[in-house]
Amino acid sequence: MSSRVQDAHRPGPDARPRAGVAAPLPASSHPVLGIALLLLSMCVLSTLDASGKWVMAAGVPMLLLSWVRYAAHLVVALGLIVPVRGWRILASRRPREQMLRGGAMLCATLFFFTSLSHLPQAEATAINFLAPLIVLLLAPWVLREPPRLSRWAAAGVAFLGVIIVIRPGGGLDPAGTMFGLAGALCFSVQYIASRRVAADDPLTSIIWSGGVGTVVLSFALPYAIPAGLPALRELDPLHWFVLASTGLTGCVGHLLQIAAYRKAAASTLAPFSYLQIVSSTATGWLIWGQFPDALTWLGIAIICGSGITIGVLEWRRAQRRATGPAASKG
Repeated sequence: MSSRVQDAHRPGPDARPRAGVAAPLPASSHPVLGIALLLLSMCVLSTLDASGKWVMAAGVPMLLLSWVRYAAHLVVALGLIVPVRGWRILASRRPREQMLRGGAMLCATLFFFTSLSHLPQAEATAINFLAPLIVLLLAPWVLREPPRLSRWAAAGVAFLGVIIVIRPGGGLDPAGTMFGLAGALCFSVQYIASRRVAADDPLTSIIWSGGVGTVVLSFALPYAIPAGLPALRELDPLHWFVLASTGLTGCVGHLLQIAAYRKAAASTLAPFSYLQIVSSTATGWLIWGQFPDALTWLGIAIICGSGITIGVLEWRRAQRRATGPAASKG
């Protein structure tokens, strides 16, 4: 998952998985187009996850895959964004927080790719959708937001759904499950860190995400390449193409998310973000013939239902705050 889960149903530059939060994007009145762009981003990011799982199965080391994913992401981001916005788009008002966010995103990616090497894509994605609800659960302490029973209840219900997905006897690899849960925790840290860079342009965060991951993983290349050379020599052109495409799909998927949140309000798009589990399930079924059983679907439905419900409650609460002063004046 490449940071595509939206931060507690708010817009962000990465999301996530496969979609963190940046400065609120002005939403125009094109909800249908926004929904279409969000759905397209989910398909693109699910393709990224499937590509990573496929090349790892061919023997590509996870660290090398991650380096290609981030380096290609950085090249694509610079190639698409800088010609339009100029080099000033690289400047961050909070570079330290950007590095913290990029580090959390990198850790989440490493854990998620490791989880994908052990688990079916649908189950790995479902576990990661616990991350936005972890943020809601911790919001009173880490974000100084008022405690709300509804948030804690939603997080508890979602965790129940995850327990059903990873239940004993469900056939999931315990190591993959643990890596998936660790990835969800890292994604939640990334989302919280994203609040610290809210003043930056979302496109700045996309570039910094690729840059931090590329720099850090470059130090691992001397160890990853020798270990992976035997497998790399056996790769055919299709595998090399799919490996190189991971950065493109990651960057383009995030750009599509930004475009979606510029066309429609976050409250409109939030329920549709959970359809990424469906796109991941379809990808896993088409490529590997892996399809969740009935109990796993129940757990996925509980996770999605909890997230959608708290999203609607938060939207209504925001609407009351926005209309309250106006109503009192009237």
